[in-house]
Order: sequence, then C-alpha cells, then structure tokens
Amino acid sequence: MRKIDCTKWQNCVTEHVTMIALLDGALLGFYFSVAVGQAKTMEDDFGAFSTSPFLTESLELAMEVENESSGLSCFSCAFDSQNGGRRFSAVSYLASGSLKRVLLRLDPCPNDYEENTVELFGFQWVTEMALVESCGFLFGLLRQQIYRLEKLVQMSSSDFGQAAHLHSEAESIRHQCLKFLHYVKVFIFRYLEPPKVESDGMLHPYEELEAQLPSVLVEELHALTVRVGPLCELPSNVLAAFTIQSQAKVFPPSWHLLHLHLDIKWLVLEVLHVLGEKLKRQVVYANHFINLTGENLTSISLFEKHCGNLVSDLISLAINKYTKVRPSEALTSSHYPCSCIKELWILLIQLLDHRNKGSNTECFWSLVNTTLKNIFEWPSTSESVSGSETIKCKDPLSFSWWIVSHLAPLYQFDRNGNLDEKTRVLEEHLRMHLQCCLTLCSFWDLNLSIVTILWDYYSKNLNSCFTVPWLGLKDLANVSKTSLSMLELVKRCCCEQQIPSLFNSSNSYFIFLSILARIMKEENNGVHPWKQLKGRIYSKFHRKRMQELTEVGLQNFFNLFLMLAIVVETEDIVSRVLDLLDFLTPSSITVSRRALIWRGHFAFLLIYVEKNMDISALAEKISNAFHEKAKEFLVSKNDYTQRQNLWTLLSTYIDGVQEVFETSCYLSLSEEKLLNDGFTMLLPACRGAELSMVLNFLHVVLARLRSVHERVSRGLQLGNTAPDAELPLVAKEHHLAVASALWRNFFPYLKSQRMSQTLPSPQLADTAAGFTLLALDIPSKALSDLQPQPVLSMMRLFGWDDMVWPQLVSRYLSHLIQNSSLCEAFSSMGYTSYEALTVRSWFRCVLQMFLDQPSGALAKTDAERTVGKAYMEQLTEMTRLIFKLSEVENILLKANVGQSVFKQDPKHALVQFIKAVGRTYSGLQTLPEKSAMVAKTLEYLGDVLKYVKPYLKAKGPPEGLQLTYWIIGCLVKFCAAILATSKAQQLLFRIVDCLLLPHSVLQQDKELPVALLSAIQESLPLYLQGLSFICCQSQTQGAYLNQLLGSIIRHYFGRFLPSSPTLPSAGQHPLLTALGSSITAPQLLRLRKTTLHVIRENYLQFKGHAPPPRLASVLAFILQVLQRTQSIELCDIDLVLPAVLKCLVLVNELQVKKISTDIVQYMVEGCQAGSGGEHATQLTSVFRQFIQDYTAVYDHRVFSILETVAVLDQTLVTSLIPTITQSLKDSEHKQGLGRNAAQREAYKRLLSHLAEAGQNEIQKLENETDQ
Repeated sequence: MRKIDCTKWQNCVTEHVTMIALLDGALLGFYFSVAVGQAKTMEDDFGAFSTSPFLTESLELAMEVENESSGLSCFSCAFDSQNGGRRFSAVSYLASGSLKRVLLRLDPCPNDYEENTVELFGFQWVTEMALVESCGFLFGLLRQQIYRLEKLVQMSSSDFGQAAHLHSEAESIRHQCLKFLHYVKVFIFRYLEPPKVESDGMLHPYEELEAQLPSVLVEELHALTVRVGPLCELPSNVLAAFTIQSQAKVFPPSWHLLHLHLDIKWLVLEVLHVLGEKLKRQVVYANHFINLTGENLTSISLFEKHCGNLVSDLISLAINKYTKVRPSEALTSSHYPCSCIKELWILLIQLLDHRNKGSNTECFWSLVNTTLKNIFEWPSTSESVSGSETIKCKDPLSFSWWIVSHLAPLYQFDRNGNLDEKTRVLEEHLRMHLQCCLTLCSFWDLNLSIVTILWDYYSKNLNSCFTVPWLGLKDLANVSKTSLSMLELVKRCCCEQQIPSLFNSSNSYFIFLSILARIMKEENNGVHPWKQLKGRIYSKFHRKRMQELTEVGLQNFFNLFLMLAIVVETEDIVSRVLDLLDFLTPSSITVSRRALIWRGHFAFLLIYVEKNMDISALAEKISNAFHEKAKEFLVSKNDYTQRQNLWTLLSTYIDGVQEVFETSCYLSLSEEKLLNDGFTMLLPACRGAELSMVLNFLHVVLARLRSVHERVSRGLQLGNTAPDAELPLVAKEHHLAVASALWRNFFPYLKSQRMSQTLPSPQLADTAAGFTLLALDIPSKALSDLQPQPVLSMMRLFGWDDMVWPQLVSRYLSHLIQNSSLCEAFSSMGYTSYEALTVRSWFRCVLQMFLDQPSGALAKTDAERTVGKAYMEQLTEMTRLIFKLSEVENILLKANVGQSVFKQDPKHALVQFIKAVGRTYSGLQTLPEKSAMVAKTLEYLGDVLKYVKPYLKAKGPPEGLQLTYWIIGCLVKFCAAILATSKAQQLLFRIVDCLLLPHSVLQQDKELPVALLSAIQESLPLYLQGLSFICCQSQTQGAYLNQLLGSIIRHYFGRFLPSSPTLPSAGQHPLLTALGSSITAPQLLRLRKTTLHVIRENYLQFKGHAPPPRLASVLAFILQVLQRTQSIELCDIDLVLPAVLKCLVLVNELQVKKISTDIVQYMVEGCQAGSGGEHATQLTSVFRQFIQDYTAVYDHRVFSILETVAVLDQTLVTSLIPTITQSLKDSEHKQGLGRNAAQREAYKRLLSHLAEAGQNEIQKLENETDQ
C-alpha cells in the first residue's frame, strides 16, 4: 500500500506529544491534559446550566431512596452467603448509604419513622414530640438497656442449649438501642427547628423545651460517652468476641455488647454532626452541665474530644494486635481484628476529611498524628489524650510505620465502601489511542519518536496489569500457563490483526508491542529501526530494575523480548535476556516467578525451533537447571510443601520439552539435550498424578520420535535430491541420539516398575509399548541387556511374563497385537510362539481380572469401581484383538463359532474360545494333528494354576474364586478329550489337587470359607462331567481316575447335603446338577455309578442297628436322581435298593419310610417299563436276598413291604413265593418251636394279594398244618 505523505502533520503531532511527555515525564500527562481541557471547555460553554457535583450526588442518592429496603444501619461482620461479594455487610454504615446521606445532608432514614407514633424501649411515643418531651427519660432507658446487655454477658455460659435464646435476647436489646439512636438523628433532621429570636411574648411550654433540646442532647451524649467508656477497658471476654468467625449464625451476648459499643461511638459522632448541620454550625452549650461543674462543654468540644478518644481507642486496639505480629509479617497482618473496626476507620476518614473541607476542623491524618505523638511522647501537660498512659508499646517507631502503612490504603474506599476505580479511565484511553496509532502505522511513514515516547511510559509501568475492570474476566491480567501459549500470544503482535477487535482482546501493552513489531519490519533511510531502538530498550533493564519486576512485570519483560526475538536478531536477543535474568537474586525468586522464567526459556527454544536453529546451548542451560531441581525433588520425599514447589518447576520443564518435540519438524536441532539424566532422579520420586504426567510426556515423545523417524527414513528410501538432501542424514543421527537418551534415562525405571508391589500407572504400559515399537524401528540403540533381539526381549518383559500385573499386560499387548510390522518381525525371526504366548497372556489377564480387589466383604469405593470398569473395557478391547489373531480365527472357523463372540464380555468370550478348542480337537482325525493340538493348547494355557494361586491363597475375593472355578471347570469339561491324553494328564491331576482336593477339603471337620464353598458348588458339575468323560476315555490311568472321581464325590456330597430334606438349601446339590445335565450316555452312567457307589459305601452304612447321619437327606437325594433321570439303571438296583430296603426294615422314622417307599416304587415301576428282562431279573435277585436276610427276624415288616410291592408289581412278588416260603420254614426250623402261627398268618395275608398263585400257596401251607 502506498504511504500518504503527511510529514508536516506528523511532525506537529510528534512535537506536541514530546512536549507533553517532557512536562509530565510520561504519556499520562497528555491524556490527563486532554481530559481536563475537555472538561474545562464544557464548563465554559454550559456554565449557566452546570450543576455542582454536591447537588448531583444528592439528587442521585435521593433517586435511589425508593429502591432501598428499610433497615437500621449497624456494624456487622456476620456476612451471609448472599452478600454479593461486598467488602462490608449490606447493613453497614458504608454499604447501606448511611454515611453518604449524612454527609450530603439528606434524611438519615428516609423509609423509617414515618408513622405518627414510634415504639421505643417497649413504649409508644409521638414521633414528632418524644425527644423534646422525654429526652432525659429516653436516654435513661437507653442506659438501662446497656446495663441489661452487660448483665446478660455476665450470665452467659457455655451451655449450648441456651445459646440461641441468649443470642435472640441480646440482639433484641441491641436493636432497641440502635432504633433509639437512629431516631435521634431522624428527629434532629426532620423536626428540630433552629432557635428563634426571642420576642417579648411568652413561649409555649413545648417551645421552651424544644429550645433547650440541643443543650440537653449535648449533655446526654456526653453522659452516654462517659457511660460506655473506652473500648480497651471492656472486659477481656467481651473483647474476645472480635475473634468469633463471621460465618457464625448465633452469637454470644458479648459479641452484641461489643458491636453496640462500636455503634454508640459512631452514632454519637453522626448525631453531633447532624445537629451541627441542622443548626448551621452554631455552637451548642451544655448549660446545665456548665452550671453544675463549671467545665466548658459544647457540641464542638464534645465532637473533637470524642473523636480523639475514639482514635486513641482504635490505636490501642492496634497496639494490642501489633504485639503478636512478626516483623516479616507486618505488611500482611492487618491492624483491625474484624471488618467492623476497618469500617470504623474508613468512616472516620470520610467524616473528618469532609468536615475539614468546609471548616478549619482537624483532618484525619492530623488527628492520627496528634494522637500518636500524645501516646508515645508521654507529655507531662494535661493535654495528653485521656487514658493514653496505660498504653504500652515496646517499639513505637515500628508500630507507627505499621499503622500508617495500613491506614493509607483505606483512602482507596469511597463513601459506599467500594474501591476507587479511577485507573480504568487511563487504560481505556490508552487502548483507544494506541489502536489509532496502530492503524496509522499502516498508512504513514515510520516515526520512531512515537515508539520512544510509548516505550518511556511502558518501561516505567511494566509491573502494571493494564486491565479494564468493566470488561470482566476476559480482561484479567494473567500469566501464560505454558511456553507455547506465551509465544502464541506474542506472535499475534507480529502479524496482521483485526485492529477494531484489539480493544477487547488485547491490553494496551500488547497493542504497543504490535506497533513496535510493525516498525521493526521496516527500514528508515537504510537504517534498521532496531539499531536505533536497541540502546533505548536495553538501557531500561539494569540490575535494580530487573529485581523490581513483579511476576506480571516479568511476564511483560518476556513478552517484549519474545517479540523482538521473532522479528529481529534472535541469538543476540536471547543472549541479552539470559544476561539480564542473571541480575535476579536466586533467593528472591519465588517458585511462580522461576516457573515463569522457565516458560520464557522454552518460548525462546520454540522460536529457535521454528527458525530451524540449533538449540544445543540454550537447551543445556535449562536442562542443567532441571537436573538440579530433580535432585532436590528426589531427596525431599517427606516435605510436602517443598515437593509441591519443586513439582511446579518440574512440570513446567516437562510441558516445555513436550512442546519442543511436538513443534520440531525433523527433531534435528539437538533436542536430545533436553532429555538428560535428571529424569533418572525424577521418575523414582514421582507419585500418582506426577508419575502419570511424566509417563504421558514420555509416551508423546516416543510417538513423536517414531513418527518423524519414519518420515525421514521414507525420504531417504525415495532418494531425496533437494538442496536440503543432507537434512535426513543429519536428522537420523539426532534420532539415534534421542533414542539413546530415552533408553538410558527412562527405560530402567519402567523395567523396575513392571513387577512393583502396587498396581502401576496405566501409562506405564503405553510407554513400554512405545519402547517396544522404538526397538522395532531403531534396534541398535536399545540397552545391551535387551540385545540381540530387543523386540523379543521387550515382549518377554512386559507381555508374556506371568509375574507382571495383568492390567499392565492387557494394556501393553492391546497396543501391539495388531501391529503388522511386529508380526512380520517375529515371522522373520522364525519365532512361531508369538500368537500362542499372546493368547496365554490374555487367558491370564481374564483369570486375574479381580486380583487387585480386597478379599473381604468390604463395599467397593467409587475409585475401585472406576478402576474395575476401566480394566473391563481394556480387557474387552484386548479380547477383540485376540480374536483377530490368525491362530484364533482358524480355531473359531473349524469350531463353527462366529466372530461375534468377541463382542461378549471377556469371561464368556474365553469360555467360548475354550469350547472352540475342544470342538476343534474332537474334529481332528490323525494322531499327529491331535498331538500338535494338545501341545498348542498347553501352550495357550501355560501354568494356569499359577494364575489363580493368589485367589486360592487369600480365599478371595468371591468374584475371583467364582471366575477361577468356572473357567477351569469349563476347561475340564469342554477340553476333557485333550486332558485325557498323556501329555495333559499331569495338568489335570494338578487341577484336581489344587482346586478340588486341597488339604483343607480333605479335613471333613473343617469348615471351608463361604466364598470358596460357593464357587465350588456352582462349578463342581463341570469338573464331574469332564472327569467322567476322561474316565471313559483314558486307557492307562483309568483306575486312578475312577478313584479320583470317587474321592471328589465323597468329599463334596456330604458338604452340600442339607441336614434335613425339609430345610432350604443354598442351591441345588452340584452332584444332582451334574447327573441331570445333557452329557453322553457313557459319561452319565460312569458318573451315576460312581456317585451311587460312594453314597452306598459312605452314607448308607448302618452301625449295628443305628442308621447313618442325615439318612433322610441322602435318600431324598437318591429319589431326586431317579425323578430327574426318569430311568432305572442296573447300578441303581445293585447299589441302592438293598440299602433302601434295609432302611424300611430298620428305621421307624416316618420321613425315612416315606422317601424309601417312594424310591422302591420308582425302581419297581422303572423295571416294569425297562426293556428286556435284565432289570427284572436283577430286581428279583435283590428282593430274594432281602427276604432271606430279614424274614427270620423282621418277618412282619418284610411281609408289609412285599404287600406294598405286590400292589406295584404282583408278578414280581409272585415269583418270590418259593423264596418266602422257604425262608419261613427255615426260620421255624431255627427257632425249634414248630410252626409259627403268627408268622404264617402274616404270610397268608401277603399271599391273599397274589391271586391264584397266592391261594395255591395258602392251600399248601394249610395242608402242611393239617398233617
């Protein structure tokens, strides 16, 4: 764009600005002179219509009256939650506008005392006459209420039950006193008439009283001040109320008494001031007091004396507080014990300085000075302040400095208690003027004078924030949180910007930097502007100036030089900045300022990187500082504060290094210098979030290095012929250096943490995966103990080691499973177990998913639930990837299992995989294929019992035990054919020994943990079904396996058997579940036969005639087996029926008889329905033996049983007639008493149910009798 030649106008403006700058020393003079000139011109033009500020303020306040809520002003430090961010309570004299109304001669309480009558101290009074008629009486009531409150303080105790009552009563007393004193103000303002010129006529009695009221008021106010006395003379328990927290809702009487004293002391001054204004500053004499005492007492003398005493009182309170202040804390420790004292000081400042403007009365500072002199000089004259001799201060000079330092800032508050915001006007104007200047820079020729003037101003105000308060939070001055954000902010100054938006988006200092940057890009008559401005800028930063910079000033310092480093001589600027920073005294640099300095360093590093400049020298300086702080961090393990301060710096360094790596295009600028051995000290000292941050940083750096290295390597392979063809070669050398630094300074810590006692950070897996891929890309720089195949060594360390936390393994492998380069690498090595070992790790991760949970029944915390959920999501992702492996896909395909199986949760997906392995094996035909599948399955499983050992050892948690028994139970059932082979039988025997028959189970009298027993109960059917299949298949170990199966049944049948069949059990008996499931006929028969054999040998054996324990429950179990299977096997008849018949004969318990009868019924009916005569023959044989064994002794019971059987199967009993008859005869023969008539009658009853055969046998017996 062509520049407009306006040189003459420019020079004129420049001379004008320069003149103003010389007069005032800064650009501020120009702005203020313009503002004053404008105001003066307006005053001249509109003088006839101008309104005085006093009247304007009065009118504004009068307009606000309607919006004010009625309420009496008072001192209160009890802020509520709805205080709206005020510095003082809403009812305070400042915030409520009470002071402002008094000073502006407005109605003190415009919304109060409007009725004809007013209630004071419980009595109704005429509002317009009460004070005239009963002034003395009302003040007497006031003193009486003060006395009541004092008595209440004496009566108060530590009884919390009375606290609310005492608070309410004390608050009521204080309110009555305040209401009266405010009424006095209102009465004077509204109803008191100035004294009239006396006439010859007689005055009305009321008029006489009214004329005497000012004098009476002065006397009563004096008496009131004498009554309350100095604050410092209050009892210690009352003064202690200053320390009560302002958040309290219930206050003791002492708090109310103390604040009532403050109210009285202030309201006396307000009343005297209002009285003086009403009487047009006439002196009021206390005539009655003067006549009695002879001492002079006027309204003015009382005001001055009371003011002096009050200031003395407040100073004495400050002295008491100063005795507890350390010199180092003097500026941070305020002189007021609560906000009410602070407000009282501000009220005095406003009132005294206001009165000083309109008369020759003493101003605030004069009174404070006089009071301090009277206190500390100890004059011998009578002019000393009353009571000052009792004040003791060991160091009057220091105290005076302290109190003045704290009183001076109170002048910032206005009459409403708000801080004065005059400075915003300057910043607003500055922004506008500099916006205009920046706009003109685009069109006019260069003028360094403007920049010089601006620099003179900003160099003196570097510590300023340059904010406009009404812009809100977006305009708050802030120190950049990262080096990148710091640089981005400055870079905006160096490019074209939307100037109109700068008012809201940038402060005036940044607009100045934009002007400076724009000028630096141009030349002036062949001379670069930097040559002309360099000296002016550098000269402002000497040692003293650098040490004066605050944190905001330091930020502005960096903003300036970052901008200069971008647009002019980068190395020269950075070198000078480093020299200037050396001026700072290390001991005076706070943690936040040092962090800012480090961010500034990295911002300069980013400029180097963007300009493709080697960062070696600058990186070494900051990395050495990091090394020292990392060493301090390592040794400060127990010092929380120091750790926190050091971490602020260390995290700043980590963020900065990460930004450098993310910004660098080729990582060819000596970035490895930033990765020094400070990290070897930092990592072991990190905890929790600190470690997560470092590992995240490391993960980013690893990924960035691999990405850049791959890009550079691809460029080398393509044969780059560009001018910078050597760059990839140089970059590759630096990549090797970065990789070496990473392996040397980070990896040893990662390796040490993989088997830590506590669960490591998830980021450990991410970084370990990053190192694995780095070993794949740059294998030569891996540590020597990982060579010669670092990738394989890494997988063994983090992916396949059974001792590494499963959470770490699952996350680590999820990064790598689908990496094609990694798969190709293992293939090229000839390492065929890669997928099998990965599946094994998955198997372990699923089994150990509950490893980190407590074994007790404690409720899980939210954090534990979150961790558990995160691990489940991680396992689900790992499962999805595992099912993508070629070996796994092949197995699923052969087993006809769909790919959707991996969408299930990992536990069920693992079971589906186990089923698929079993089906695949069953489908194989040749012996070599089967042998290879067995070997592959064992490789998948690994030492599976080692994975679950922690659960078994800790007997928990319940979820872990449930998972263990279920998964391995599925393995035993669905891979039974594999476990039946000689290669896998050892694993089977270990599973039985560890899970089903451990030492604790073999001790029948020892109770097992509930969680363990529950897990076994749910999963035992899987083991029993699998073992029964193996027993049928095994050729070599058949007898031993049968023995194992019987031993398992023997130990668990009784454990899960209820004491009575009528009692509810925890669930179905696992043996019943196993026998009722759909398994092959040989398996079922083997399991049924073994179960019934164990029951007969161990649970149906009588000791003499005594039945075995829990007989009813045993019989009920047998009955349930028969009912579920709905078929009778020969083993049932052989193994169970004899014992059941014996129970019918020997046991009289009704429940046992009932269940036994049902069993016999099921067997007899089952044999009738059975095919062939084998079952009937066996049944007949059993009954024949039963008759022979028991007829001689239990003939009646035997015949009764046979009668029942005859109803079910008459043919069966008919076939037994010869056996019964012969047994009858044998019994009679043994007895040697001839024929036994009773037995024969019972036998005949049985025969009578057997139709013709029975009648024939009866006839035979009768014929024998007749003979």
